[in-house]
Amino acid sequence: MSRSGAPAVAADGSGMRVAVVAASWHTVVMDGLLDGARRALAEAGVTEVDEVRVPGSFELPVAAARLARTGRYDALVALGVVIRGGTPHFDYVCSAATDGLTTVSVTTGVPVGFGVLTCDDEQQALDRAGLPGSQEDKGHEAAGAAVATAAVLRDV
Repeated sequence: MSRSGAPAVAADGSGMRVAVVAASWHTVVMDGLLDGARRALAEAGVTEVDEVRVPGSFELPVAAARLARTGRYDALVALGVVIRGGTPHFDYVCSAATDGLTTVSVTTGVPVGFGVLTCDDEQQALDRAGLPGSQEDKGHEAAGAAVATAAVLRDV
């Protein structure tokens, strides 16, 4: 687990508008990621939150790009899970999601909190989903990072 060395991220998100774009595959894991993101946004004082669901992690970048280009959002949070199978599909989807979301953030200037789990098996995803018994809460971390980055960019 990557928990060791993780920074304590806290930022004032009051007055910010954030969109959460979430994949639909692996319902239990996604429910945990979404709950974690919602908690982090509430803790940061973000009251304007829109949620958009897409079929899978591959579709996250196009939805994030459309949302970022509206100019309505200070930050985005992208949530998904890709679990390794027996084909190279895993590598393609993980690469497309990562590269696509990075491109959205860099080209639009809208921070994208990266909450896409790329796991070898379902147990790894459950351990990171912020569920009871999980060791990590990646939805919470992604939302916190998005708000903290947006707060930094407000002052730049």
